[in-house]
Amino acid sequence: MADFHTLRDLDFHGKRVLVRVDFNCPIQDGKVSDDTRIRAALPTLHSLLEKGAALVLMSHLGRPKGKRKMEFSLKPVAERLQEILSRPVTLAEDCIGEATESLSKNLKPGEILLLENLRFHPQEEADDADFSAQLARHGEVYVNDAFGTAHRAHASTHGVARLLPAAAGLLMEAELTQLGGLLSAPEAPFVAILGGSKVTDKIAVLESLVTKANVILIGGGMAFTFLKARGGQIGKSLCEADLEMPRRIEAKARAAGVRLLLPIDVVCSDSIKGGSAPQTVAADQVPEDQMGLDIGPKTAALYAEEISKARTVFWNGPMGVFETPPFDQGTLKVAQAIAGSAARSCVGGGDSAAAVTQMGLADQITHVSTGGGASMEFLEGQELPGVAVLKASVQSA
Repeated sequence: MADFHTLRDLDFHGKRVLVRVDFNCPIQDGKVSDDTRIRAALPTLHSLLEKGAALVLMSHLGRPKGKRKMEFSLKPVAERLQEILSRPVTLAEDCIGEATESLSKNLKPGEILLLENLRFHPQEEADDADFSAQLARHGEVYVNDAFGTAHRAHASTHGVARLLPAAAGLLMEAELTQLGGLLSAPEAPFVAILGGSKVTDKIAVLESLVTKANVILIGGGMAFTFLKARGGQIGKSLCEADLEMPRRIEAKARAAGVRLLLPIDVVCSDSIKGGSAPQTVAADQVPEDQMGLDIGPKTAALYAEEISKARTVFWNGPMGVFETPPFDQGTLKVAQAIAGSAARSCVGGGDSAAAVTQMGLADQITHVSTGGGASMEFLEGQELPGVAVLKASVQSA
């Protein structure tokens, strides 16, 4: 038996299925401006509808901080989902209460009800037992397809799963299978690429991967803390105060026989926007009045070569300030190398996922995670509350 139930394990025919989705989409001018998260849930929704279920969907949107703020209403999401599915989607005025319960209990197979924003109630983030029970009354079976929130012990991700037969949706299952494979059985050579601004943001995942990967490639602002720790001149580049931290990581890598590579050249300027003309310099020789803003072309080529040899690739964090050309080139080159690789590849959510999507390369990646923080905590070896409760549901069945 698997660690958790999937859509193949429970009976959904003729039942009301309470589905936790992640519809936390950007909204502009009252419309969904990016429906990626809605589309990510479609395989699960289609599968449940084909199995003869009635769907009660629940999600959060933004940070209303426990108050009913209509700028965070899921109304635009309901409208977009209805357009995509070409079938009616009813939006409840609230996620709990007699009126909403009446809507959910009268649903027929094939019908869809979307509950209003969970976070209009402070009890959601508090994992309140009574609030969980009120949510649970909307369904006979629970499905969690919101991996991006699985690291939170909230009522909709944790409390409800203790009250109903529970299963992972197809997206959740794919996340756990793909990310779990990186920890349990990565095919060598395993190349991990980590970027972003701070080493402290990635310290736990670095310590985890240093025992799993064969090669670790470092980019982004965090590279300069490593370079400074090696005695390099980094000018005004981003750097953290604790230089013992990267030294400990490098020592662990050496002890484990893992090659940890830093940039050999960087693109720098005196400002991110409107500064001096960008110049490429040796990574450890950044002029005093300059800041490194991207890996350089030699580093991009070196990293691409390492990626080309890999059988497993994991990437989280951009190689530079990719939102601001021309400091997007390092991230683009790494993304292209991963997309062109024969390796099993996984991009770990957040800015990296946004980058491959913007570059039109997402369909060439084995798995693009929908969970930034959740994927990092999972790879750190932490038990995610939303996953742990699904496993507990199997054990109690």
